Amino acid sequence: MWVDLGSSDLAASAQFYGQLFGWKAEDQGEQMGHYTQFKQAGKVVAGTGPLMMPQQPVAWSTYVRVDDVAATAEAVRNAGGQVLAGPMQVMELGTLAYFADPAGAVFGVWQPNQFKGAELANTPNSLCWNELATRDLAGAKSFYPRVFGWGVQSSTMPQIGEYVEWQVDGRTVAGALAMGDQFPAEAPPHWLVYFAVADTDATVTKAQSLGSQLLAPPMDIPQGRFAVLGDPQGAPFGVITVKA
Repeated sequence: MWVDLGSSDLAASAQFYGQLFGWKAEDQGEQMGHYTQFKQAGKVVAGTGPLMMPQQPVAWSTYVRVDDVAATAEAVRNAGGQVLAGPMQVMELGTLAYFADPAGAVFGVWQPNQFKGAELANTPNSLCWNELATRDLAGAKSFYPRVFGWGVQSSTMPQIGEYVEWQVDGRTVAGALAMGDQFPAEAPPHWLVYFAVADTDATVTKAQSLGSQLLAPPMDIPQGRFAVLGDPQGAPFGVITVKA
């Protein structure tokens, strides 16, 4: 998978995430609309770009890698979702599109050519998890397998209830949960990105000192200790220290 941030201020985003995670920001130039890659230890971990339309919220986007964007768009329509933008070719890098599932959660897909996606993941200060929060979990369990062929593995988690693991060839690739009372009534269905960190509590403290809002305080779960933050522009993201 790939994730990037739609930002209302690229310089401010680069500064915040650079200070929080130690990422180096590399502007791809005017030809690329000043799309910026974030690098950790010299490897690409995420990206950020300007908002493409006035109604677009400042948010992190989750992208699913696919072999054929056009076929995926057809599958989305057939499964009751919406095509929001694309398919569009990004120079020689690849082809992308944006969709909304039937409950309204927005996600992207990427058909790679020269650019394959994140070069580093599942290590501190890099992407480690993508999670759907929805008000129609049953509908999601129908939609995403129809579109991507994902398997569904359900379990029960404390304070959450049913938790879904999306699987490819028996390997877990992402998750999903139902939006309960822990979510504000005005919060829309969404995909949330999680970054691995060495110390969740220390990361939360540092993020707040840099202007972050704490959306969900540090909490222990069987997989580790996590928290959810909003960056200074309001984009939510999760951090988690994964148990060894």
